[in-house]
Amino acid sequence: MNSSVSAALTTHDSTRIDDTRISAVRPLITPALLEERLPIPAAAQALVEASRNAISRVLQGQDDRLIVVVGPCSIHDHDQAMAYAAQLKTQAEALSTELLIVMRVYFEKPRTTVGWKGYINDPHLDDSFAINQGLEMARRLLLDILALGLPVGTEFLDLLSPQFISELVSWGAIGARTTESQSHRQLASGLSCPVGFKNGTDGAIKVASDAILAARAAHAFMGMTKMGQAAIFETRGNSDCHLILRGGKQPNYAQADINAACALLQSAGLREQVMIDLSHANSSKQYQRQISVASEVAQQIAAGDQRITGIMIESHLNEGRQDIVAGQPLRYGVSITDACISMEQTIPVLEQLAQAVRARRQHTR
Repeated sequence: MNSSVSAALTTHDSTRIDDTRISAVRPLITPALLEERLPIPAAAQALVEASRNAISRVLQGQDDRLIVVVGPCSIHDHDQAMAYAAQLKTQAEALSTELLIVMRVYFEKPRTTVGWKGYINDPHLDDSFAINQGLEMARRLLLDILALGLPVGTEFLDLLSPQFISELVSWGAIGARTTESQSHRQLASGLSCPVGFKNGTDGAIKVASDAILAARAAHAFMGMTKMGQAAIFETRGNSDCHLILRGGKQPNYAQADINAACALLQSAGLREQVMIDLSHANSSKQYQRQISVASEVAQQIAAGDQRITGIMIESHLNEGRQDIVAGQPLRYGVSITDACISMEQTIPVLEQLAQAVRARRQHTR
């Protein structure tokens, strides 16, 4: 038997057991190439650094302003996002003494079953999954919002996508579905921005408390460098992680809920502070209830509660939500994921929160 025949007989065929459910593998742009194509200007870099430091000071009790992360449930259109950002910037400037406003710019959406996964995954809303374009469009939008002078916050859902955009982000969130994920806790431990962990979908606080403790610690894990190479990352830990109350089987923004959450944080050796998400289970998934929830939380702040350090609001140009229907144009400025209150409804909420901060300051004089 000649050597070529012998090699053919002895070559091990692994195609029967490897990648049997993969339909395609496509090339992915590297973070370094995208960053070279869309670099961060010096002014934007200074804004990110300054806003991260400002958020950290609030979280460390050195600044009595209220962090307000406000914006669309998800981004699906660049121009509409910029129109929203321009209006929000006006409010951010007007209320800057009381509120530290960060625009919510969410590109990735966790799905309970299936559905549109967000601007990065499917930027054209047509299941074409043009992810390379989505990454570029997302980075371009962040740069444009920063150019307005407005810091941005986002949810970190995918474990690789932060390498493409994270240096532009001033505040990050780990969602209720991923707070218990070891991989996301490790990711948070190495992120350069403050990170909020939401309580579990069932309302459990301990999973978030555990996540904060885990993210404060150093970790080593596998990941991808900006050059697109596999590597082992060793982190120092993130001391700017905090709890977000988003409700569970029932709302958890009342004073008794905050007391219970802070008692648990204290027992874990963590700072007694919470950010309250007005949406999701705290509004019983009724988007207009965000307004009444905001009023109730504002009353607690005005009464002197220093433990409430942040608020999250789902807000868009226009209120409500809509479905993506093939062949049917989308309504302008309306969410395609969770329903949002309108900018017109948002402005009085922001003003009420600012007034509550002013009232809270009277208790410390």
